[in-house]
This record gives sequence, structure tokens and C-alpha cells, in this order.
Amino acid sequence: MTEPGDGDAPADLQLTSAEWSMWQAFRNGSTCDLHIGDPARDDPHGQHLWGPERRVRARVVALLLLDGPPPQPGRVAALQLTGAYITDTLDVAGGTIKPFVELRDCRFEAEVVLPESHFTTLRLVNCAIPRLEAARLHTEGDLHLARCVVQSGIRLTDAQIGTDLMLNQTIVHKDRQGRSLMADGLTVAQDLQAEMMESYGELSLRGATIGVSLSLRGSRLCNPFGRRALNAPQLTVERTLYLTAAGLANSPFSSSATPPYGIGQTPSRGTRVQRFECEGGMRLDDGRFGDAVDFENARFIMESDQELSLRRIQTPELRFLGERPQRGRVILSGARVVNLIDKSASWPGLGGLWMAGFAYETLIPRGHFPLALRLQWVAAATPEYAPEPYEMLAASLRSTGEDADAREVLLAKQRRRRETLPLAAKAWGILQDWTVAYGYRPGRAAVWMAVLWAIGTLYFSTSPPPPLKAGEAPPWNPYLYSLDLLLPVIDLNQGAAWKPGGGSQWVAAVLILAGWVLATTVAAGASRLLRRQ
Repeated sequence: MTEPGDGDAPADLQLTSAEWSMWQAFRNGSTCDLHIGDPARDDPHGQHLWGPERRVRARVVALLLLDGPPPQPGRVAALQLTGAYITDTLDVAGGTIKPFVELRDCRFEAEVVLPESHFTTLRLVNCAIPRLEAARLHTEGDLHLARCVVQSGIRLTDAQIGTDLMLNQTIVHKDRQGRSLMADGLTVAQDLQAEMMESYGELSLRGATIGVSLSLRGSRLCNPFGRRALNAPQLTVERTLYLTAAGLANSPFSSSATPPYGIGQTPSRGTRVQRFECEGGMRLDDGRFGDAVDFENARFIMESDQELSLRRIQTPELRFLGERPQRGRVILSGARVVNLIDKSASWPGLGGLWMAGFAYETLIPRGHFPLALRLQWVAAATPEYAPEPYEMLAASLRSTGEDADAREVLLAKQRRRRETLPLAAKAWGILQDWTVAYGYRPGRAAVWMAVLWAIGTLYFSTSPPPPLKAGEAPPWNPYLYSLDLLLPVIDLNQGAAWKPGGGSQWVAAVLILAGWVLATTVAAGASRLLRRQ
């Protein structure tokens, strides 16, 4: 619509004074500031009406972006607009926008439509937006939506962001499908920062790829009536997923981002530091995280049928250090981590934790987490008996040199297994447990052997049996005779040389049976230990 070298607007546009100021600022690469100087009246989220002196038509904005006038000599054209009320629908779908774009403290009358458009850098900061449609959007640089309020959802499906995506302190309400942010297939080359964000609806990041880190520090995801507040299966984050506390700039919990794009003002909940909070279910199934998944100080508020699902995730480190969920379930089935950093107070109780097939190498407890509580942790995850969680815990303890604790875990596994056996097998298990603790405490066998040997020796010292064949028996020795009865494999040439009768016969039978019980139990325990090694 403009001729080369012609910087004037077409006459048929009939620019208002606000639009003329914006037009000239675009050519100069400067900021067009339509603020009136009253903070209450300049607030785009406030109740005050904005008059015609601040209104610019979306048609004029689109013209500047898609086919704007040439810059003034020695200047770079850019749309930098502050405090404007943009009327009608801003629609640049499929367009290529070369100028730098930054709209701050603006109010939009209708939705912003950007599907399949290409930007260099797009920044919408502290704006009031009815809805943002930006499926398959491409940016060479950043996409900033910091501190915006979006009333009916954001769509970034299959969008490609060249550097950072920033949603710090953004408030997003759900659309008609109940989704606040639809970003399935999103690709962000560097960081996705959504710190102290408030999402009312389902935040969907299915199959998204984040080139560095994904930060939801201090955010509140709220979808109590839907199935999930965060739905992000097959999410790939090259470094760390942060679901932790956040704070203002210069606080211990602040990020490296600086105002106006980072956290630079008091959050809506009125505190300088606030934890991550999720009201509703969360799904991170099949996710890949290059450094860690961090839940420190996180809070989950779920209904009984909702889940914090981490099925089959893979990460070098899982920091499960949040507040214990009072309802719902934590699912770790098939997950694989190297370091599990956790607190006993973070895990749910019986029936609230599932971890069949959960594999980890090293346990790093934070605070008091003794073995008794660790066994309760495993029991809570296995309402019905399953050997894998016990064996995984034992292997982790053994890898760090805690062999005694590993044996205690395997003993607990056998006791738990015994509860599922029929009566006869259960009785045999109780006997094994009572005598030598299923072979995991072999020292008990030596004690029982010594006690029985002493009893046998004392008895046969006063009641020696007659020889089987007169004149052929070795010299009588109650010590060796009792020991020969107790040892089922070793022959000391005593047991077969004498013929006990009456009460002596019963005592000998008891010693022989006890010897076999002790020997088989120790052998079974030793074979289990060797298999684990």
C-alpha cells in the first residue's frame, strides 16, 4: 500500500492522532507512549474506560507490521507501542513480520490472530488479551507474553520459538474446551519460563521440546474440575524441569530474567516468595529430562481419582521434595532415574503410591529417612505383594555399601510374600523366619546350633545310649554324638555306632530334624544372596 520511499499513510486510512503518532514512531524505531500518567487509569487490567485518544485500529497495526512505511534515514523501523487500546481483531495470520514488535500495557478489544505467521521477535508485556491464536507461529527470536491476562486461552500448537518463550506472571483462563494453554508440539530453542504464572484450565504441552530448561517456579495451575491441570506426556526438556518456589528479583528464589520480562513486581498472591501449586492432576508420562525434575516445596491438591503421573519418565535426577499429597495418587511405574532425592514427608501413604518397575540407582534422602520408614514407603507402593520394589531398594542399598540394610529389606520382602502363601507354606515360612530369618541372619543358626548341642550334650551325658554292636563302638563322647546328630551332611562316626531307645530316641530325632531345618534354611538364604550378587 506504500510506494518505495513514501513514508506517508494512505489517505483512505484517515489516521487518528494516536495512530499518526504510532506511524511516525514506527518509522523512527522509537516508542509510541499513550499513557496519561495516572497509574490507575493506565492499568490495562483495570476498570477504567480508555478514550479515543488512546485507541488505534487493528487494521493500522497490521498494515505497519505487514507492509509498513520505510524507516527514516539512519533508523530501523520497529513497532513499540505502550498504553494503547487496539480495537477490532488484530489478524496477521500467515504473514511475515520483519520489524521488531513490542506492545506494553496495551488493551485488546478482540482476539489476536497469529497462526502460521513469522516474526523476528514478538513481545506482548502486561497486556489484556481476550484470546491469543498462534498455532504454528514461527519466531527467530523471543516470544514474550509476560504479565499478560488472557481471558479465553492461548493456542501455540506446533509453534517454533527461536530463542526464549516467556510467560512470567501471566494469567490465562480456559477456553471453551477447558484449556488455558494449548501448546502441543511446541518447540522452544532455549528456555521456557512460566514463573508465577496462573493457569485456570488445562495447560497442555504434549510432545513439546524445550532446548534448555522449563521453569514453572511459583506458578499456580488450577483445574479442579478437569482431569489434569498439566498434561505433558512425551515432553522433552534438555536440562531441568523446575516445579519449585519462586520469588521476586534479588530474592533467593528468583530466576536470572530481569524486568520487564522477568519477575519484577509483587505477585497477585501478595508474597515475595511462593511455591509451585497444582490443583488437579499432572501427567508427565514418557518425558525425557536431561538434568533433573525438581519438585522441591511443590504442593499438589488432587481429588481421589486424579494422579501425579510420572510413568516411564527418564531423568538423571528426581527431586521429590514437595508437600505430601492428601488425596490422589503418585505414579512412578516404569520410571528410570539415577539419583532419587526425597523426603519421607513427601510421599503419600498406603494406596497413594504406585511404582511397579520404578528403577533408580542411588537414594539421597533429605532429612530423617531411616530404614523403617523406607520399608513403609515400599509397603505403601505395593497394596498387593510385588517383589520388584523390595529388590530395587535392596540393590540400591547394596550399591552404597549398606549390606546389612539390604538384607533387612529382602527379609521384609519374604515376610510380605509369606502373607500370600497357603497355610502349610506360611507355617514353614514362620519357622524359617523364627529360626534363621530366611537365611538373611545366618548368625541365628549358629546360636540355635550351640543351644541344641548343649542340650543334647547335657542329656546324653546322663543318659548314654547302648552301643549298636558290643565291642565295636568307639569310645563314648556325648559332645561328638550330639554334634553328629545335628550336622546332616558331615559324618563324625558317632551317630551310627549307638542305639538310642525310649526318651533318648526322641531326643535324637529332634536333634536330627532341627539340624536339617537349620541347614536347609541357611542354604536357601545363601543361594538367594548369591543370586542377588
